Amino acid sequence: MRCPKCGCVEDKVVDSRSSKDGLAIRRRRQCLKCSQRYTTYEEIERGNLMVIKDGGARERFSREKLESGIKVASQKRPVSADSIDQMIREVVNELYDEFDGEVPSKAIGGKVMTKLKKLDGVAYVRFASVYWRFDDAAEFLEAVQKFGTRDDTATIQLPGF
Repeated sequence: MRCPKCGCVEDKVVDSRSSKDGLAIRRRRQCLKCSQRYTTYEEIERGNLMVIKDGGARERFSREKLESGIKVASQKRPVSADSIDQMIREVVNELYDEFDGEVPSKAIGGKVMTKLKKLDGVAYVRFASVYWRFDDAAEFLEAVQKFGTRDDTATIQLPGF
């Protein structure tokens, strides 16, 4: 690893432990030249997933795009960064476990919706407004009203979706 302070490539591992979910190794390193300490993570590189969009177009799965959508929906909400990171890890792991090579975009959105509903209702409705592509305020209000009366964690199903 290259030291972030001086750029030296010689370091020693000071501490090493498994991450919370067991899918990565966290290592504390110390530069042998300047003594700067820094953290690195080692993860298994999984194969590439291709996302099949509604129109049939395909694009490479982007964890960053998933993270961005969830963070936008959770903005200014009492949702911790750790909760978001854990949710992203869970969604990504489920996708790799359930799909081999190609995953429909609806499956990704559905998994996020289910987890957001449990985490924060407002973030759930915000994400839903983009995911369901509401055409007008009436559809949005219908979703909010349905959310407010549901007891279970099933995703709200609107006509045509």
